[in-house]
Formats: sequence, structure tokens, C-alpha cells
Amino acid sequence: MRDVVFTRRSGWIPNVVREDGELKLMLGAGADANHDPRTFTFSIGEAHLAVIREDLARHLLLWSAVLPLCDAAGTRGPLDENAAVALLDPILLAAPADVDATFRRIQWAKGPLISHGADIKLLERGQVCAAMRSATETSDAKRAQKHYADRRRAERGQVLDVLDTALLMYTGQYLHGSTIPRRLPDAVNPALLPDVMRVIATAEQACAGMRIGRDPRRGKRGTDKLDWKRMEATVDAAVRRTHPDLVDDAVRTVSFLMCSEAVDRTRSSPMDDDEEAVGDSATSGESARKTSLLFTDDKDGEKRWLRSHPRTATAEFWEFVADRYGSGNQVFTIEDEEMGEGLQFHFYADSLARITTARKGENGADPEYRVEYSLVDGMSGYRKVLGAFVRGGCAALDEHGSWMSDAADLERARRRRDAAAAE
Repeated sequence: MRDVVFTRRSGWIPNVVREDGELKLMLGAGADANHDPRTFTFSIGEAHLAVIREDLARHLLLWSAVLPLCDAAGTRGPLDENAAVALLDPILLAAPADVDATFRRIQWAKGPLISHGADIKLLERGQVCAAMRSATETSDAKRAQKHYADRRRAERGQVLDVLDTALLMYTGQYLHGSTIPRRLPDAVNPALLPDVMRVIATAEQACAGMRIGRDPRRGKRGTDKLDWKRMEATVDAAVRRTHPDLVDDAVRTVSFLMCSEAVDRTRSSPMDDDEEAVGDSATSGESARKTSLLFTDDKDGEKRWLRSHPRTATAEFWEFVADRYGSGNQVFTIEDEEMGEGLQFHFYADSLARITTARKGENGADPEYRVEYSLVDGMSGYRKVLGAFVRGGCAALDEHGSWMSDAADLERARRRRDAAAAE
């Protein structure tokens, strides 16, 4: 039989219960193997109950001291009740100076005390009793989160000024840097909002016209990491140049915001139409615009596109890639059988091959093909080449690559590129 003897308004502060006639302190802490909260109890005396009832600060300090023992119990171990009981008199009944001395030699949890209004500077100086004069029964979890966020930044050498703080508040990344940023003007001091918006305007101007395209190798909603890095670098450079006093975290949150918004725009739009990306004006290869194409992969998958289809060839091809790309399926081909030409995409190596028929097979002989290779600048390069091929065939690809007839030359060029990127 368990009866609650004393409790406070905040549900996490330990309660005093009477169990089989014995007073016990009961608290929830940690979690079991199923991630459900664990509950611990240990015996206290009437004198301890009297202090707990009357002195919020001592009650909170006891909670802070017992929590590390609960953590040590893990997901299934028992609480070290002897160690918990040994904390009662030194924390609840001792003089303030002795309580401070106790906290200098034990482990204790700072977060709950900060959440309940403790003076952080006094806590850090070890003056725990004086720090608890400002304690409140209600808690503010964000106050502790803010403290730990500031401490993590300080460990990385990031000391925020008022504008740095305002930018992180604006993007919602002050407490958690991994949070997807968004625009929260109401979270910023109105007096600082114009300064924040000037920084945001610098970033917007820097990346105007840039986009983050899709990367079907990462699924139907996948986007191009290289495009992200380009936009991020562009925004970072512009913001640092125009606002040199901002710390790295503040610059990062602005570029993260720009890139995240660009990704949202991409994901909310139809699959890339790379034929349009090449340009609307007529080209020398316009008369060769494809009417029928065959898509294939390394796993005997195939799909045919006809010009009568409602979607463009490029959109259909990228969807074919998104549906079938995998670690063992990284070579895809788009072929115009009638013209005897095609493009082969080597996604594992950022390269491709254009294939044209040099001589048609006659009298049972196999046709002869001319194969030329080129490196590609990531997905943006693939998109440009694909769009050009659909509009004008292999004849339209001369300006979209440095074509090599020898595969060994391609391999040497790839090694030079990779070595330059690693420097």
C-alpha cells in the first residue's frame, strides 16, 4: 500500500510517499529497456520530510544529488539506496557552507536546478545554496537547454554577440543546431529584427537564381548534395564578406536556411525538366529532337518513352533512375534505336559515354560503334548532357564535355580530378 504524503506542482520533483508505514522519497528518472521511465524509492525520516515540505531549495538540491545514482542504475539495475540515504543529512540538515562542500565532492545534475531558476553563475562557482535563492517550483526546460547550448558553443570557441544570437533565434537553431531552420521573426527582439533582415537579404541576393536540383540516385525526393555545397559556399562567402563580425554558427544558420528553402522548392515541384534547362532557343540539333527512346539499366530493366507521352523524356528517365538505382545498379543508358546512338551514365564515377553507330551491320555482320567518354560535374552535369541529347542527339553534345575515345585516358583524367579534389 502506497500513499502520497507530500508532492509539489511540478511532476518531476520527487514526491514523499508512505509505503507499508515507512516514509520514502519517490522519483522518476532514467528509462528501462523499453524506454519507459523508471521509478526509484529510498527511505527518509520525519526530520527530512519536514525540511522537504518547508524548503524548496533543499528539496531541489536533494533531487539533483540523487539523479546521478539513478543514472548509474541503468535500464534494470537497482538504486544504491545506501548511497542515496547517505545524502539526506548532508543536504537537508547541514549548514549552507557544509552543503556547498558536499556538492564539491559528489556528482550532481545541474540541469534540473537551472530549469527551476537557480543562478547559473553561482552554481558554476560551487555556491549552490546561494544559487537556489532564486529557485521556483515551476520549471523552464528551455532555460537549461539554452545553458547547455551556450556551453557547447563555448567549448568550440563560439561566443555569441547579440546579432549572432538573434540570427539563431530567427532560424530556430539557437537550442539545437541540427533543427531544420525556418523563419521565426517573432522569436527575435523587435529592435534587432532589422539587423537580422539585412543579413538575410545579403544571403538571398548571393544565391538568387541558384537552385538545388534533384538527385534521383537518392530516391524520388533526393536532392543534389553538390548543388547544396555550391549554394552554401556562395552564401557563406557573401555573408562573411558583408558581415565579418558574425561567428561561424550564425553564418552557418543563414546558409542552412537558404539551402533548406531551396530544397523545399525543389521537392514541391515536378521532376526536373532538363530539356527546358538547356534552353528554349533553336539549336543546330533541334531537328534531331527525339521521338522514341529506350531506357535500360544494369539489371535488365527497361522502359520506353514516346514523344506522345504527357511527360518529357528527361522527367521519365530520372524517375526510371530513382526507381531502380542501387549499389549494384549504377549504370543507366538512354538510347535512340532508330538513330543508332545513345548515352551511358556511369553514376559510380561521375562519367558517361556517348555511343554512335560508325557502321551499320550488313549481311549478318555486327554493327561498329564509336564510343567516347567524358567526366561529368555531378548531377548538374548529367542533367545538362541529358537535356542536350534529348533535344539534339549526340551531335549536340560537343560543348557539354571533353570527349575522349580511349577509356584509359578517361581513367587518368578521373584520377587527376579526384586527386585535385582531395587537396
